[in-house]
Amino acid sequence: MTAQAEPRASRRGGRNARRTIRNDVRETMLPGLKRNLPLVEPMSPEQIERIDSASMDILENVGVVFRDPVAIEDWKKAGAEVRDEDRVHLDRGLVRELIKTIPSDFTYHARDPQKNLPLGGPHSIFVPMTGAPYMRDLEDKRRGPTLEDLATFHKLAHMAPALHSSAHHIVEPMDHVVAHRHLRITYSSMKYSDKTFMGMTTSPKNAEDALDMCAILFGADFMETHPVVTGNCNGNSPLVWDETMLGAMRAFNRRNQPVLCSPFVLGGANTPASTAAAAAQLNAEALSALAYTQVIRKGCPAIYGHYLSTVSMASGAPMAGTPEISLMNFMIGQMARYYGVPWRTSNTLGGAKTFDAQAGYESASTLMAVLMSGANYIWHSAGWNEAGMHCSIAKFMVDAEQCAMGYRMAEGVKWDDFDEAIATVSDIGPGGHYLGHAHTLENFQSAFFMPKLFDNNSVEQWMADGSKEITERALEAAKATLKAYEEPKLDQAKDEELLDYIARREREIPAVDALNNEY
Repeated sequence: MTAQAEPRASRRGGRNARRTIRNDVRETMLPGLKRNLPLVEPMSPEQIERIDSASMDILENVGVVFRDPVAIEDWKKAGAEVRDEDRVHLDRGLVRELIKTIPSDFTYHARDPQKNLPLGGPHSIFVPMTGAPYMRDLEDKRRGPTLEDLATFHKLAHMAPALHSSAHHIVEPMDHVVAHRHLRITYSSMKYSDKTFMGMTTSPKNAEDALDMCAILFGADFMETHPVVTGNCNGNSPLVWDETMLGAMRAFNRRNQPVLCSPFVLGGANTPASTAAAAAQLNAEALSALAYTQVIRKGCPAIYGHYLSTVSMASGAPMAGTPEISLMNFMIGQMARYYGVPWRTSNTLGGAKTFDAQAGYESASTLMAVLMSGANYIWHSAGWNEAGMHCSIAKFMVDAEQCAMGYRMAEGVKWDDFDEAIATVSDIGPGGHYLGHAHTLENFQSAFFMPKLFDNNSVEQWMADGSKEITERALEAAKATLKAYEEPKLDQAKDEELLDYIARREREIPAVDALNNEY
């Protein structure tokens, strides 16, 4: 199946038939991407060893702070040296033995088994952005989101062929108190899409709630042997993991569910002002968390994660789409493959305040690097703008189509019809054209990707169609997609059990905006 696998139009009908194809709203999810292009690997074997050695030196001699008494006791039992109460010094031999037990690949299991996804090795998936406190809506107005807006994004993610997940809080539902949001966010992820999704890790108790809801949906016993949800645990660079993230990590790992072990890199601010040295620090941070997942539960799936940004030395603001971010993606891909673990990156990031040329350039630069780096879990793949402060519906739509285009490129050159196609050269001969040939009519929809949201008409035709810019076209496409959306209904008994669980937990959790939800 290709990124352009749409129903065939009649061979007669000309422009109207082609317009029907362009306007068709697809919802069939593409299979997980199996990459078939050479990777960009800028480091030599000796340079990989140099990064590894530097990272291991950091773990042994500088140490990593685990601000969590449970983790400290776990590390002591595992044989690590702890100094100054919470600074863990990890012997490189211990780290290597622990990360050896991380599976090199596994399969995500979705509510719809047809949407199960292999991950690791050559297998990749695209996941929408999460965490935006603002949005640009269907009228391109910047405002605070609601739970209904979150549902809108989950529906759009469900309908986007190249998005493989509904993620979780694509936008923050500001009409719900913080203490209860994680319940409604998890339910929205489950209700409006039958793709895989993410689970909240905003506190250990929130993580437990999300996992309890997964147990209702999939079964607790099933989760013991099947990954069904993804958690994300961010580190505090440089070299700190906090109690909130570590508690959430334990919640996921104890139930055999994977987490993204994600140092949060602001190059030049919380790392050295050097691409190679920043990658070495990041690598040490990621390895310390990956190793801890195996202290929690040996053999549990885990994903080498990160968030990459460089910092403007003029303003202190994070930047997206810079050359160094691409270089670090290439390097981290090499390191993850060196250790034999799946890895996550961030995609289509932008710092622009609107969906303008800057947003497009930044996102395209990152997307290309991500695909050529061999990332497996490709997060923040749709909607991200303003350094993550808002999710744009217009950008969400175009990013999703860009992922479909990237998907097609990363599949590599297809040779299945080469002999049939090359034979048409003899049929047409010099000076002819292929537009009416039977092979062209049979294959024109799948031979070359035809973007729906880009306009490639003449300027006269573009003006006749209303002189619409990309934002207007994308918002019209979003409205049409939402109109065509059909909810993949939850099993009624499970739906009722999920709603009962939410109602009970909302009674038990005080409706206050407690930062740590400690109740």
